[in-house]
Amino acid sequence: MNNTSLSRRTWLRGALAASAAAATGSWATLSMGGTASPNDPRLIAVILRGGMDGLWTVPAVGDPDFAAARGPLADYSTAPLALSGPFALHPGFAKLHAMWGRKELAVIHAAGLPYRDRSHFDAQNVLEAGGERPYQLASGWLGRGLAVGGQPGLALSTAVPLLMRGPKGVDTWAPSTLPDPSADLIARLGRVYANDPALASALVRAQGLRSDMPAGAEMMQAMDGGKAATGTLPGMARKAAEFLLQPKGPQIVMLEQGGWDSHANLTNEKSAFVNNLQQLDDSLGTLREMLDAPNANGLWGRTVIVVATEFGREVAINGTRGTDHGTGGAAFVLGGAVRGGQVLADWPGLAKKDRYEGRDLKITSDLRAVFKSVLADHLRIARGPLDKDVFPGTEGMKLPELVKA
Repeated sequence: MNNTSLSRRTWLRGALAASAAAATGSWATLSMGGTASPNDPRLIAVILRGGMDGLWTVPAVGDPDFAAARGPLADYSTAPLALSGPFALHPGFAKLHAMWGRKELAVIHAAGLPYRDRSHFDAQNVLEAGGERPYQLASGWLGRGLAVGGQPGLALSTAVPLLMRGPKGVDTWAPSTLPDPSADLIARLGRVYANDPALASALVRAQGLRSDMPAGAEMMQAMDGGKAATGTLPGMARKAAEFLLQPKGPQIVMLEQGGWDSHANLTNEKSAFVNNLQQLDDSLGTLREMLDAPNANGLWGRTVIVVATEFGREVAINGTRGTDHGTGGAAFVLGGAVRGGQVLADWPGLAKKDRYEGRDLKITSDLRAVFKSVLADHLRIARGPLDKDVFPGTEGMKLPELVKA
């Protein structure tokens, strides 16, 4: 292929973003991701970037060493929200706690990855790739799972994150203030794309996504004052629900939120951490509200949401009233299809002798087992391909029971 045709191809794919804007109301690119069937299970993956402090969000208030180990971080402005055993939720997680009460939330604690060296970039690579060490794998565990299971996926991002990269194409969507293209431009693009099956299919799907929005999504937009989705997690969560509610929408969606690096001012009620926590709680509440609406056709009951971060933090507070990079942390699995009301934790304890390197909450649960369990039991991906292709090197790994039969 010569340089002229390469340039033309690049221009066409750029123009596709403009055409998709008419279908979704803002910028989007769509590849060969496909669409889900109405009764298919749905999966939402939420990656929290920066290393969420699992002991701050899910404090082990009943651990006899908790208060001494955490110091000022053991004191909350209001009482933490009780879970089972020694565990509780940060008081800012009101909506998440309500899901616990409905048995729609499972918490995995003292969880983490085989990687232990505290680099954000390397840990995020392992989290998304699903390997044992950084840069071992060039694709993501969810991307490989999509290819094995044949499910259509959507990443709410300007580019496909590593988590969803694989042999099968996925769609991407991101908000923009660019004006919508005219009907004439869309018609012209249709003629240009006529002889390119990939681009023609993407254009048709982009238009169909908007025209097929059900009344429930339109109602939620009206309740929200007609606001367009923003780049904040609550705005993106609302858009994710709209996509999932559409008859030609995706089966699997990925969201991400940065800013969880909590080196300072963790207890400040106006800190970035507290703002992130509130946004996360609001976003998960929005997903439940929209997917469990009367006209959502029971979608919430077929949905699992996995929330994970690349590592936890050190147990002890640092000199700037924050916590430094650690290893063990917490993850959430929630949804109408979840075996909720359980905290899964082989709890190692918080005494200094029980910590990893004398500093961190020790990892006793591998996050890959959590992800693998959801793919096996919720998306019904066979164990053979899961062992060989999706999570190589995990044969024989014991999987938690997280999804209803």
